[in-house]
Amino acid sequence: MSIGIGDILLVSPMIMLFLASIIPITIKVLRGNIEQSPSATLIQGLGGLFAAIVLLMVVSGSGATAFANALVFDGVTKWMGFIALLAAAGSLLLMYDNPSTTGDQFSELVFLTLSSAIGMLILVSAVDLLMVFIGLETMSLALYLMIAMSHEQKLSKEAALKYFILGSFASAIFLYGIAFIFGSVGSTYIPVVIQKTSELITSSRIYMFGITMLILGFCFKVSIVPFHAWTPDVYQGAPTPHTAYMSTAVKAVSFAAFLRIIATKSLVGSENLFDLLQWLAVITMIVGNVGAILQNNFKRMLAYSSVAHSGYLLVGVITTGISDDMSFGATGVIFYLAAYTLMTLGAFAVVTLMEKSEETIINVDDLAGYAKKRPLMALCLTLFLLSLAGIPPTVGFFGKFYMFTAAIGEGLIWLAIWGVINSVISVYYYLRPIVVMYMREGGVDEAPHSMNATRTAIIVSAILVAFLGFISGPIFELVERALS
Repeated sequence: MSIGIGDILLVSPMIMLFLASIIPITIKVLRGNIEQSPSATLIQGLGGLFAAIVLLMVVSGSGATAFANALVFDGVTKWMGFIALLAAAGSLLLMYDNPSTTGDQFSELVFLTLSSAIGMLILVSAVDLLMVFIGLETMSLALYLMIAMSHEQKLSKEAALKYFILGSFASAIFLYGIAFIFGSVGSTYIPVVIQKTSELITSSRIYMFGITMLILGFCFKVSIVPFHAWTPDVYQGAPTPHTAYMSTAVKAVSFAAFLRIIATKSLVGSENLFDLLQWLAVITMIVGNVGAILQNNFKRMLAYSSVAHSGYLLVGVITTGISDDMSFGATGVIFYLAAYTLMTLGAFAVVTLMEKSEETIINVDDLAGYAKKRPLMALCLTLFLLSLAGIPPTVGFFGKFYMFTAAIGEGLIWLAIWGVINSVISVYYYLRPIVVMYMREGGVDEAPHSMNATRTAIIVSAILVAFLGFISGPIFELVERALS
């Protein structure tokens, strides 16, 4: 395989991230292992991310391929990569302020964050199953280390170990599926798999087993029941900025790769697999929402909320998998992921504001009196929670509207009904923090040190959540045109 200048240009966003990632640790080495100013490290990391975003917008969208067609730079790569890199930038702002992540190893943390972002870009652009696996592992290995590096000594180490063991288990299942698909198709190239799916899905049990293993591997990554058990413990134990990063960027790129797998049309040829995924979507919504109702720890509540949203998104993925015009269903998933990223990143950023030390645990009841002491931040959190619940005219409402409309259009009316029912159920636990903030007296306050970077992330996210709800139509059409 020869590598041309065109290949290098197409992967220039990944090269930019790599070059930016080594700047802080190189400076630290040259200074005798003495950390430079955290502000300088943050600027270097954000500079690399925004430069990568600009390059991604330039090189992606045309459908050009690189490295013997193993990577494709189409509309999915463009928009999902944009969402992931934006989430990484927001998470870096949170890491700069949070007591669990700032300090003597901030340069290493920025290096790992940008390294995981490289894996994310590989994942969203990969059209070869082995490249998908490489992207997954590049992203995941950096995340395992990031969580373990927290200054908190107990929960974060437990979270890192659980995430590593269960993540490795999921990767093994995924790789096992690739082996079976290669054995039946003779290729790991997704377009070749798509061509042969119609004949193999009904005639080859080896292929059927392989595609099922691939889908189950992704179910682990995106927290689909019953493969969600790691999510509440890891989300609670990890430093809050890392939790925000995992619940937004990791979920977005994993669903992007999931969309490429589902494009094989395996669901059309296999009634059993189709039914299995539908039931998994419904059960995931129910378990996530009921689990969230039972939580008092704010981060665990948001973790179960994340599980429920994976169920909603799986409805969109299923719709895409059976649709003749896949662009509408895929656009619904991407739009919803963009909305979910803004809402969730903002909610976790508010949690970061309240963490006075790495040992701080924030419960829902601890929000009492927050609206009186910090009215602007309480208003932002209210907006995030209402949007997560799908209350109009927030962007979260329109995200669910587009996804469920696509499902109804493909005859999946019962899935859409279950989605609406679960959205109504979720209103209870999303309104509870709002009631506590505004209706109860309490002594809640924020961390004593400056948190300007985190406040910036919160305000920007809140403005986008409110504004994008009013222009959701044009944004949806823009993404749909990019995918057509």
